[in-house]
Amino acid sequence: MNILLIAVLCVAAYLIGSVCTAVWLGKWYYGIDIRQHGSGNSGATNTFRVLGKRPGTIVMLIDIFKGWLATSLAGLLVLFNAIPADDLIIYQLIMGMLAVVGHIFPVYERFKGGKGVATLLGMMLAIQTDVALLCMVIFVIVLFTSRYVSLGSMIAALAFPILLLLPRFHPDNPILIIFGFILFAVVVLTHRKNINRLIAGEESKANIKLGLRK
Repeated sequence: MNILLIAVLCVAAYLIGSVCTAVWLGKWYYGIDIRQHGSGNSGATNTFRVLGKRPGTIVMLIDIFKGWLATSLAGLLVLFNAIPADDLIIYQLIMGMLAVVGHIFPVYERFKGGKGVATLLGMMLAIQTDVALLCMVIFVIVLFTSRYVSLGSMIAALAFPILLLLPRFHPDNPILIIFGFILFAVVVLTHRKNINRLIAGEESKANIKLGLRK
């Protein structure tokens, strides 16, 4: 086992996740700090709300790519014989989660980031593509029926480990299922304020055509 290579790639995964797409796009191209507008969150949802569809889509795609790229770094460990091939899934989960942590607590912006849902999606796309795509469909269905982005995110996150319990998608390594429920808990934790607003009937609803509004 090559401890140095593992450590370097773990740090790289966190730094990739720490790329503050929404903050930097807002500052460089629009002259505003996205965290001082809308919900104050530096993620794709608030970018849609404050800046519109095009920048929101750019932020969302880059944040998804961050998760996918960081998770895919684990493949280098197998390529360079740093770990056994059977351990790949474990290191994919570690590096993907480091990217999610980086998005939530980015070192570049004083550890104040977004909620990590898009980065988490990228992580799941790298590990279990078919289930992740189904979760995206579930998210879209919930979004279009309820118009709550936060509710769609949480239900889609819960759907991931539940789908893995089905024989059609059941992974060889059960750790992925366990980790799926842990990640769902992380999503719920980062959406605490949204849950309170949902209960109070004050959560922002999505205007599918124009963006997000109250």
